[in-house]
Amino acid sequence: MAAEQKHKLEQQLWNIANTLRGKMDADDFRDYILGFIFYKYLSTKMDLYANEILKPDGLTFQEIEGHPDEAALMEEIKQLALDKLGYFLQPSELFSQLAKRGNGGGKHNFILGDLAAVLTHIEQSTMGSESEEDFGNLFSDLDLTSHKLGKSENDKNELIVKVLVHLDEIDFDLENTDSDVLGDAYEYLIGKFASGAGKKAGEFYTPQQVSSVLAQLVTVGKDKLKSVYDPTCGSGSLLLRVAKEVNDVSAFYGQEMNPTTYNLCRMNMIMHDVHYKRFDIKNEDTLERPQHYDMRFEAIVANPPFSANWSASPLHMNDERFSAYGKLAPSSKADFAFVQHMVHQLDDNGTMAIVLPHGVLFRGGAEGHIRQYLIKDKNYLDAVIGLPANIFYGTSIPTCVLVLKKKRSHPKDILFIDASQYFEKVKTQNMLRSEDIDKIISTYENRLVEEKYSHVALLSELADNDYNLNIPRYVDTFEEEDAVNLAAVTTELRELAVVSKTTDAAIAEFCTELGIETPF
Repeated sequence: MAAEQKHKLEQQLWNIANTLRGKMDADDFRDYILGFIFYKYLSTKMDLYANEILKPDGLTFQEIEGHPDEAALMEEIKQLALDKLGYFLQPSELFSQLAKRGNGGGKHNFILGDLAAVLTHIEQSTMGSESEEDFGNLFSDLDLTSHKLGKSENDKNELIVKVLVHLDEIDFDLENTDSDVLGDAYEYLIGKFASGAGKKAGEFYTPQQVSSVLAQLVTVGKDKLKSVYDPTCGSGSLLLRVAKEVNDVSAFYGQEMNPTTYNLCRMNMIMHDVHYKRFDIKNEDTLERPQHYDMRFEAIVANPPFSANWSASPLHMNDERFSAYGKLAPSSKADFAFVQHMVHQLDDNGTMAIVLPHGVLFRGGAEGHIRQYLIKDKNYLDAVIGLPANIFYGTSIPTCVLVLKKKRSHPKDILFIDASQYFEKVKTQNMLRSEDIDKIISTYENRLVEEKYSHVALLSELADNDYNLNIPRYVDTFEEEDAVNLAAVTTELRELAVVSKTTDAAIAEFCTELGIETPF
């Protein structure tokens, strides 16, 4: 039943999103529709919580405006809501009220000014409270004055009212605390936007199949986590996926450089009912200005931008994240800089899993030096997993997952898995199926050896290969071709020669009858 409800909600929300689709590009209509869904979510949570508080008084939230004790009741609800929810909305500011005002009597009344004021007030209501940073500028990407919404103010208003009215008709079923249908539907929308965003998709979304692999890798043998961290968290989908693999995650931490994606991540956390006190997401450049520098995390996951540019400033050689290695990752390829950063943040009992391009496995120079230090000097590398090509939006390159631990259960070897041929092609994308993911995780967890799929390599093997991690050096996937029967081929060629002569003779005869030269 939950699956049917989830699918229905996903389709309803996607249909509403397409109301905006013809008016603007994918990035813009993504920000508007997700922002409006988030506003409705906050309104519904506020209404439900206020009604719960007022139940002993025999009142509803809608009824206290105009009540003799309105001021006292409103202040009490506000203080309780700021602690419990992290924000406050008045009854007249609820999503349903604005949708009704905008569609009064079936006629579109002007509400753009009211809507802008409400969104600003949601952020302002948190000022001076513990949740101020978590809600600040959350709606900054919802520009209600943008010409993209329409040429005239009336055109803009008409479009917004239409979207709000359609959304108001959908039941988010937030009373059902055992279900995360809305959170999953929100993730579905983010994924849909990513699938049409091309190269930009990698900035805010990791495909769920890849998220599942990383999440399961860092939670093997655990049913709860003290903390999970993603240094390039995007929309937060990877952090939230880790939470699905265990019974409890005490705290979520992340950093995201893009302000729009940073807002999306905080919304996504809240939409999945992660209390504002349980997440700490920062908007900054992770490599240049790390915001959780002195913290250590039990699980770390990341899908950083592949081979991104970074400063590689010599000043970083004084940074504990990089100094012990003696070399910095190249300025044109920050892949190992992210690895070094994550290793620095990893707790002694923790596991980290990071998706990277295949080049990190074999490139030389500074990267080869860092790779050797991680294996030979620190012995942190636990597994190397090759993934299929074309599973990420916007790039078709094959990728790999590196799993690292500071205290390894198998310190004398490293597991190599070649999962590159295990996938299903869906339209233009390759997809890991559930059985493909299960095979990867089972092989990793049990350290299984399977011909042409996995190999446990002793550290001496890696030394012999000069710490080159290219997977074919360890997992032999060579398929011997069938032997050629030369006698049969010779016989076939002779038969073809006879047929060819007969055909040539027939053509020559026709040419003679027609009085033209033969073609040979």
